[in-house]
Amino acid sequence: MHHILVTAALLTTASGAAVLQPRQSASQAVNEIQCNGKQYAYNSLAGYGLLPSNATDKSGDTIGGIGSSIAIERSSWHKTSTGYSGTLYAIPDRGWNTDGTLNYQSRVHQFSLDLTPAPNATVENPASSNIAIRYLDTVFFTGPDGQPTSGIDGNPAGHLSYPSFPDLPPGNFSGNGFNPDVGEGGERVVNDLEGLVVMDDGSYWASDEYAPYIYHFDATGQMIQAIRPPDAIIPMRNGSESFSADSPPEYAPDDEDDDVVPDDPDTGRVNNHGLEGLTRSPDGRFLYALMQGALTQEGGDDDDTERYARLLKYDLSASPPSYCAEHVVSLPLYQNDDDETNTALQSEIQYISDTQFLVLARDNNAGHGQDVSMSVYRHADVFDISSATNIAGPTYDCANCFIASSDGVLNPAITPATYCSFLDYNVNAQLNRFGVHNGGVQNQELLNEKWESLALVPVDGANGDDGQWFLFSLSDNDFITQNGHLNGGQFDYRDASGFNLDSQILAFQIELPSGSSPS
Repeated sequence: MHHILVTAALLTTASGAAVLQPRQSASQAVNEIQCNGKQYAYNSLAGYGLLPSNATDKSGDTIGGIGSSIAIERSSWHKTSTGYSGTLYAIPDRGWNTDGTLNYQSRVHQFSLDLTPAPNATVENPASSNIAIRYLDTVFFTGPDGQPTSGIDGNPAGHLSYPSFPDLPPGNFSGNGFNPDVGEGGERVVNDLEGLVVMDDGSYWASDEYAPYIYHFDATGQMIQAIRPPDAIIPMRNGSESFSADSPPEYAPDDEDDDVVPDDPDTGRVNNHGLEGLTRSPDGRFLYALMQGALTQEGGDDDDTERYARLLKYDLSASPPSYCAEHVVSLPLYQNDDDETNTALQSEIQYISDTQFLVLARDNNAGHGQDVSMSVYRHADVFDISSATNIAGPTYDCANCFIASSDGVLNPAITPATYCSFLDYNVNAQLNRFGVHNGGVQNQELLNEKWESLALVPVDGANGDDGQWFLFSLSDNDFITQNGHLNGGQFDYRDASGFNLDSQILAFQIELPSGSSPS
């Protein structure tokens, strides 16, 4: 039987059994839990910062969506005379797309990251922003053919073929992909990148929502490898693989048929719910990728049934990488503002040990720029796979295979990971110490809706042997600004929402179990 430990919000186990309350600390920690015998503590919010919504990169494009996934170069992290400093990598998703997709080239940004501790910050005397990120550089991603990748929606059918690669998702665009009347159109490998791992050799692994694949880019940004997940995960329409997410181009007329039938895949990944979480073992041998929620055939079409997400493990020491394990993570449920039960879909994972991981699970449509300002579930939780069923193999991985019914009832032969609720982003007693808040008035200090990234660095600035770590998290602002630029600064836009959403940054000080070895 698996157990879920909760601090707040409506949560149940898969069987609907009552859940345990975490042990309250005798210290001043915000929260402490035990997950399968391992002790975790959320000690305090350690910092807050932002990158303005109108920041631009070296091409002149708006820097947005950088909370999709981050990595902090461990070797760069060190103490300074005033605090800490290091190098941050951040990957945006498919560009500004609140009104449709565009021919945005995927990329990874590099920033300097500085944290100046403010241990005396209080609600009554809050500290000012104490986290600073400064733009340094960008690496632009290209396909196997050296052509720029694109964020335009995938085609309803078909694929691109390259030697030593699986079928890759294609996307066609008109004009230059921003203006249909300028340029000759084209076809590109498309991706909507949501996970990032930086390797010691300077190369990048990035997980995708469109395919959903895991791509390997060299240090210059060229795609050199692609991992195709089991067939059960590949989106299928009308008996054929279909990488479209039913996200037509921004320039398409509102009344134009986008030719994606049906709108949602018959099986495989749900639209825009791909391989959202990606992390690696500290030695760089193993790669772990987690689906955002359930597959279409496993309850993924409904908010209250899409909780059973597949976790994939690959051995990178093999060539090509070998698929070696798969487990099920049962995501938490919460009650939304309309008193409806929803799944808290996951947005990122972070390796802690061979059996335990942090996972960022959250609600949606609540925060800065949304109609509802109060988020009810926005957590960095823990899951443990030590007793979970390894489902890798033909029983559950074929194109017509499933681990749960279409109503989201898990196969009783499968034991999911143990899930433990841990760190609540939304504790105003901590947020207010830095002048930010959850709920209440819509202003720049209100937390954004989408928090989608996690990265750990040691508080001691060296190896973390004392168990104390900073957990950094960035928000994905969806490129929402009133002063936006894309296509090398030649395409200007103003988001119809009227908002300017800065990329917000939080840092939490936490204690990890003895023997942890975060990547």
